[in-house]
Amino acid sequence: MADLAKVAPARPLRRGMDRGPVREFLVFGLAGELYGVELTGIKEILSPPPITTVPRAPREVVGVCSVRGLLVTVLDLRRRLRLEERGPTRRSRILLAMADTGEVSGLLVDEVRQVVRLAEAEIEVAAQALGGDLAEHVLGVGRPGGMFLILLDLKAIVKD
Repeated sequence: MADLAKVAPARPLRRGMDRGPVREFLVFGLAGELYGVELTGIKEILSPPPITTVPRAPREVVGVCSVRGLLVTVLDLRRRLRLEERGPTRRSRILLAMADTGEVSGLLVDEVRQVVRLAEAEIEVAAQALGGDLAEHVLGVGRPGGMFLILLDLKAIVKD
């Protein structure tokens, strides 16, 4: 009988190995939909502290709060994205994000879910299809594990 050469079993491909660099996104709920922002842009996740309203502030500004002595402007992400408005619940969280100017802004979201990893090839560019003002805030969409995830551009949200 001839010796059969042993063939090494094929190695399973690691997630994202040949589909480009992998990026991590923080997934949160907002108005019944799932959204994600790059994890590198989020400094901290907080339960909402007492927020002081600011007279004559833009509509999406909920107010300001103090986080360890730092004054933080809190934006209602529902208002910013022109979604149906609803008051905060016990699951609501504030995402602390750094703007290009170095200012820390807080983003009020309905709930924080998880962190997902997506390769570049798994991100579908769909901002133009959404149209309107929302297009400037959207990087694309992802479908990790069968869920539909709208990926937001954090810099565009906190730029003003």
